[in-house]
Amino acid sequence: MGKDTLSDILTSIRNADMAKKETVRITCTNIAQNIVKILLREGFIKNTRTHRESDKSFLILTLRHRRNRKGPYRTFLNLKRVSRPGLRIYSNYQKIPRILGGMGIAILSTSKGIMTDREARLKRMGGEILLYVWES
Repeated sequence: MGKDTLSDILTSIRNADMAKKETVRITCTNIAQNIVKILLREGFIKNTRTHRESDKSFLILTLRHRRNRKGPYRTFLNLKRVSRPGLRIYSNYQKIPRILGGMGIAILSTSKGIMTDREARLKRMGGEILLYVWES
């Protein structure tokens, strides 16, 4: 675990998806809770619950996997970090990109909290583009 908690969370989810794991455990922070809430609402993950060990809290995510597929396993969930500590990417509401023509989502950090690209366009708010999420 490094200093960039968001990248650590995305890497944990991506690795669990590639390893066909049912669940993944990530540290519970405010930004992690908000992003997981969005992923759950948009249908990218199946379920989430909180778990407490001694003095630390964790989020346990249940991932969705494709069943009954012939051929090699391909990742289901694609997560791409956009804004990072060395290079912050900001956008106004008119220039927020559409991911795969609306099939994916962009998650933004705005002054009103963390929200999807659709919500930001409806509220006419721009902000920092944190990540892109889409299914393959």
